[in-house]
Amino acid sequence: MSHDDLSQHPLRPQHPAFPDDFSADPYRPDLYRHVPPPDELGDVDDRFVFDFHAYDDLEDGQRWSTWMSVEPLSRGPEPLPDWVVTSQGAIDTELGVLKTGKEADVHLVERADPLDPGTGVVMAAKRYRSPEHRTFHRSASYTEGRSMKRSRDERAIKRKSTFGRQVAAGEWAVSEWAALVRLWNLGLPVPYPVQIDGTEILMEWITVVDEDGAVETAPRLAQTRPSPELLAAYFEQLTDALATMVQNGVVHGDLSAYNILAAGERLVVIDLPQIVDLVGNLNGMTFLQRDCANICGWFRARGLDVDEHALFAELMAHAF
Repeated sequence: MSHDDLSQHPLRPQHPAFPDDFSADPYRPDLYRHVPPPDELGDVDDRFVFDFHAYDDLEDGQRWSTWMSVEPLSRGPEPLPDWVVTSQGAIDTELGVLKTGKEADVHLVERADPLDPGTGVVMAAKRYRSPEHRTFHRSASYTEGRSMKRSRDERAIKRKSTFGRQVAAGEWAVSEWAALVRLWNLGLPVPYPVQIDGTEILMEWITVVDEDGAVETAPRLAQTRPSPELLAAYFEQLTDALATMVQNGVVHGDLSAYNILAAGERLVVIDLPQIVDLVGNLNGMTFLQRDCANICGWFRARGLDVDEHALFAELMAHAF
């Protein structure tokens, strides 16, 4: 069979014909392409056409949104609330410190896309301090019964080494993140957890509107003086929330009027890093009794006839 016959053989692969303006300069690999003339661009599929927008440089106190830089499991549970900003062009702007605590500080951060400012949102950013700047010394009783993914980390924490203290700081952030996600999925009144990145948790900013129409942080329950009717409604909300928690085997562990926000007629439970396993932690019952005593003591001091022993017995009926 001649060479010409082989070129026409049906099993021989047929290469497409290259256009005349196809560049194949071996010293210019960037020219291995076909550039269509402008009059042919109208045939491009619209799905492959996008607009490009340039963004200005960041200012002090700003950073690019970290939403896309964290793993999917480090983002809030779905469905996402419609106020969550997921734009890759969004910028996080520091607005100041909201409050300081024993183990973490809470800042206000605005996340907004400069090209779509109407969708911006202000969130609470809880940032756990480095081990040498923390004053929370009761961690051992809270973490009893918890397991860690890596035994190396667990041994380092027990030895209280430098690495162990660093792991412990991250462990508290992870613990609160997991608690927020779990309780949110159970329908409990907690701030929506937006994302976690290292020792920073971004979450819903719980607010109220004052008499002048200005938005401000919801006060702690301890700062309020509710009417008798609202006081009774508050206690009923807390009882329902505690019952759901014990039904799912968890205890807040540090519940008081200072760890609850009063957002109008509803309460929101906050500060959850020390959440306790009711059964796995030997102190689980003790923590639950203390939560009941703290809550009932505050409500009783404001005129509501409640008893911590009766509340504890009611919760135990839900737990077992």
